[in-house]
Amino acid sequence: MKIFDCTIFFDEHLMLEVRLNMLNKYIDKFVVSESKYSHSGNKKKLNFNINKFSEFKKKIIYLVVDNEPDDLIYQKKDNSFFEKIEHRRINSVKRIAHQRNKLIDGLTEANDEDFVFYSDTDEMPNFINFDFEANKNKIVMFKQKLFYYKFNLFCDRVDWYGTKGCKKKNLLSFEWLRQLKTKKYPFFRLDTIFSETKYRNVKIVGDGGWHFTQLHTPEDIHTRYLNAEHHDEYRMTKKDVARVADLVKRKTIDYDHKAKTTDYKFSKEFKLKTLSLDHMPLFLKQNVDKYSEWFDFEK
Repeated sequence: MKIFDCTIFFDEHLMLEVRLNMLNKYIDKFVVSESKYSHSGNKKKLNFNINKFSEFKKKIIYLVVDNEPDDLIYQKKDNSFFEKIEHRRINSVKRIAHQRNKLIDGLTEANDEDFVFYSDTDEMPNFINFDFEANKNKIVMFKQKLFYYKFNLFCDRVDWYGTKGCKKKNLLSFEWLRQLKTKKYPFFRLDTIFSETKYRNVKIVGDGGWHFTQLHTPEDIHTRYLNAEHHDEYRMTKKDVARVADLVKRKTIDYDHKAKTTDYKFSKEFKLKTLSLDHMPLFLKQNVDKYSEWFDFEK
């Protein structure tokens, strides 16, 4: 049995470095896809540099997405302001799915019984207590802690289910895997029989890892939001780099993870909590000095 770790890449060199080092002893192949287009549709240069990860070179399969999805929605002159925003959001979702689904091209060496895991670059699964050989579940999901700005600034509002996996023979697509409902449904839920998003045969791994989001400079955070799925909502906040820097300094986020899809997400502020190194993965505990600028040590 081989293990494939699959992710998409924008410019997250720090996160990919940590990911490769954390997971290396478990993973046979790392599959990475990068697009020539941002999620907002802007052309971008390719940022991945294999020489930054030379010790993992033999394990990395790098894929380039050089085209846009075929089914993008094109704007009409008579579209309302809100229609245009919604269409651009839908297009962002389509671009992300297009980039994720490119990862299937990296599984040519995978057999039906091999494990395939997907998560975004900053979502780190904790494989320590997961028995690959003993697992009989069709789907595996990892319940993760959410951190912002620094490795140990914790957001306690939500549990994060970033990493999901299955055997190669059960993989429909990477976008399907990403969008699976983060819940194990009971046997009497007959709607699961024909559903492609709801499953009963699911294993949820508690203490399943870490989601380290927005570990960037305020300038880079601002740029990334302008090119991300909710770029229109972010522009409506009229935030600039100084505002982002102030949030980081105050250890605060203004993004509401519990807001409904149709609600405005940049609406409230939430304070982050500083956690001790006891909550960190072993690799980060062993390399605190190397990554000291990305830890919060202030009381």
